[in-house]
Amino acid sequence: MGYTTLPVTTFEQNCSLVWCDATMEAAVVDPGGDEQFIIETVTQHHLQPVKVILTHGHLDHVGGTAGIAEHYGIPVIGPHEDDVFLLEMLEQQAQMFAFPKPRDFTPDQWLHQGDEIAVGERFLKVLHCPGHTPGHIVLYDKEHKLLFAGDVLFRGSIGRTDFPRGNHQQLIESIQQRLWPLPDDVTVIPGHGPETTIGIERATNPFVP
Repeated sequence: MGYTTLPVTTFEQNCSLVWCDATMEAAVVDPGGDEQFIIETVTQHHLQPVKVILTHGHLDHVGGTAGIAEHYGIPVIGPHEDDVFLLEMLEQQAQMFAFPKPRDFTPDQWLHQGDEIAVGERFLKVLHCPGHTPGHIVLYDKEHKLLFAGDVLFRGSIGRTDFPRGNHQQLIESIQQRLWPLPDDVTVIPGHGPETTIGIERATNPFVP
């Protein structure tokens, strides 16, 4: 499985393109904005997008969803339905962060713990990791040892929990119960900032006991 990460919007959120090398079918993970940049990168890599996947409902991760889904005529998958309240308040989120108002959309499918998402001949396993938001999910590619972590885990840090319905203790438990059991050499692609590994974060992350 191939992937590339594209920082988008003024928040430099990591939108990821994830694809199957055998079919070149791809998923667009967390298209927060800058849709034309995403489309141009898809073209450069000769990819065929088949779905948008969302890790959670914050504006900087979903702002370009409607445009990308409409451009390619593809479904929107995720996050967990506990984030529906965030998707229903995109206009308020945009006002709060001085973003242009995004177009509304409704996911075609919600995601749950243990679901598997096909991308060509490859599969991403869904891990429900509430805390940053109640409906946050992460995507685990066991074969290639990749974790698309959204805003759950960063290099040397963790997601904020001071937004509506954030829960710090729940976030810590999600990391301990869902992420720490993964192998040390799993590469973590976070929603912001540089990559890391599960082993490094388990050993050194100062925010997780």
